[in-house]
Amino acid sequence: MHDAGQKSIAIPLGIVIRRVPGVTRWARHVWKAVAVLPGAGKADWKELRRDEDAVEYHAATLPLELFRTDTEAYLHGLSAKVPAIYVVMRPSENEHPLEVTLATASPYEAQDYADTGEELVEKVPMPDGLIAWIRDYVELHHEDEVFIKRRRNKTRIDLKEDGIGDARIRQTSDVYRAPASKETVH
Repeated sequence: MHDAGQKSIAIPLGIVIRRVPGVTRWARHVWKAVAVLPGAGKADWKELRRDEDAVEYHAATLPLELFRTDTEAYLHGLSAKVPAIYVVMRPSENEHPLEVTLATASPYEAQDYADTGEELVEKVPMPDGLIAWIRDYVELHHEDEVFIKRRRNKTRIDLKEDGIGDARIRQTSDVYRAPASKETVH
């Protein structure tokens, strides 16, 4: 069970990545995050399964952290048709093709990484036990935000005409017209 006083909790989460042959001559292989392993031990691209040309690796184990301030995002993610963990990866400079940098249950945080275009963000279905763990945390910490309607300022701002028109126009008949060039002004 979760402690109500904690600001965050974490669980180790193994990331499984599948390599399949590429379909074009420019990509020898295609890499995709396909599963997560809650409570997994440390791993560094350990081969899990091989099926002809497809190979699955336990690429890394990262902490999946939940924060009290992000329960709205977790609730949104849990209400999806298929609740998911978002795995953030980037091309690697070392012997492995990808560096797994983050695993998150927040679709909002995942969207922020996807917007940069520098990282690859994969959506991986959550196992049932992980769904229950996150749901328990949300139920313990989530507080609905009270909607406060903004009140309009009653000050009349439409009575002054400061800034209307162009100061280069001398006449007051049409203050919204564009100024004429110096040659045509009489």
